[in-house]
Amino acid sequence: MLFDQKTVLITGGASGIGRQCALAFAREGAAIVISDVDAAGSAATVALVQNISPQIVAVPGDVTRAEDVAAMVAAARERFGGLHVAVNSAGISGTFDHKLHETDEATYARVMDINVKGVWLCLKQQIPAILSSGGGAIVNLASVAGLVGAPYGSIYAASKHAVIGLTKSAALEYARSNLRVNAVCPSYTDTPMVSSITAASTVMAQRTQQASPMKRLGLPEEIAATVLWLCSDQASFINGAALAVDGGLTAG
Repeated sequence: MLFDQKTVLITGGASGIGRQCALAFAREGAAIVISDVDAAGSAATVALVQNISPQIVAVPGDVTRAEDVAAMVAAARERFGGLHVAVNSAGISGTFDHKLHETDEATYARVMDINVKGVWLCLKQQIPAILSSGGGAIVNLASVAGLVGAPYGSIYAASKHAVIGLTKSAALEYARSNLRVNAVCPSYTDTPMVSSITAASTVMAQRTQQASPMKRLGLPEEIAATVLWLCSDQASFINGAALAVDGGLTAG
């Protein structure tokens, strides 16, 4: 198994890509710590993973709170003896129905707080823990909106560009310390977050279906498979990458 005797921390593990990552890593022998603000969703993920492996614990937490992030990492070390892999999947979309000048300050603050500060706080705690365990890998969930512009979603795009900046900088800083840091950049994926966007706007519902040249949404399982591969020794020379998983959206 690819992750036998390894511990993986996944934020945003209550649903969507985070949940599928937990299942994928469990199938490869990892011990799993998930964290999310959604207690019910976390419990559901735990129940699903326990069908594969008993090695999972859920730690309630808000990635914008330094003490919560510290508790997630501490739980991994105390329960399973260390931390080897982290997947920073927690994030929000904000609004996708306002032009830049129409976006309010509260939306800006919330999106940047969760998507950027949250990843930064996670990296601050995860990196020392992984280094003390002998090294490993981190994947941050960015977006194709971190690679190109996102009309009517300017703040979300700014936050995901920032995630890629954090990823590349961390990758350079720790490249000689046996720690690889990469980002995955999905396009529209069939998750609760995307469903909330499309439910609010028929225009967005059509746009999400037509965005990819493959004319379909991505599947959380497809994104999770990419994350798992990037964290494995099979990707041992990939560092600082922002890998688009987008059905060809950014190819044109």
